[in-house]
Amino acid sequence: MATVALFPNAPDISPEDYCVFGLATCFIREDGEVHQVEVVEPIPEAALCAILKGIPTSYRLACAKPLGDILGSSKPKLPAEFPAAAQFCDNLAERSLAAARTYKSRIEAQAFIPLGAVRDDFNYSLERKRVLNSVNIVSTEDNVKQHEYTHKVL
Repeated sequence: MATVALFPNAPDISPEDYCVFGLATCFIREDGEVHQVEVVEPIPEAALCAILKGIPTSYRLACAKPLGDILGSSKPKLPAEFPAAAQFCDNLAERSLAAARTYKSRIEAQAFIPLGAVRDDFNYSLERKRVLNSVNIVSTEDNVKQHEYTHKVL
């Protein structure tokens, strides 16, 4: 009996594959004001390793889930560990598939947060705010002033 792939564009990924989802505190700038939002997003293996080493992070907690638990239906399902007001990140499916691949390539990283477990002992900090809709406008004043002989052979 043939099985229908849940992720037709990713035949190497199955609904049972391991992925870590984090609850990040982010900010949105609207009409000159900044509003706090909680965002659920996948955390790749390398980022999780850095967070577990104690770098400041905007993630309050993280939980390990099979991809099918979140992306198993036409609409993503919010895990019970996260508050109901939390929203999913942009490009959730693509980012989740990419993050799941990082855990498939380094299986030992799955031991950091066992499947179904929640971890919240991170160095949570909002000192550097993650603004989701910020636009970086580059101007000529941003150019670094150089001496006239910088590119000359002396």
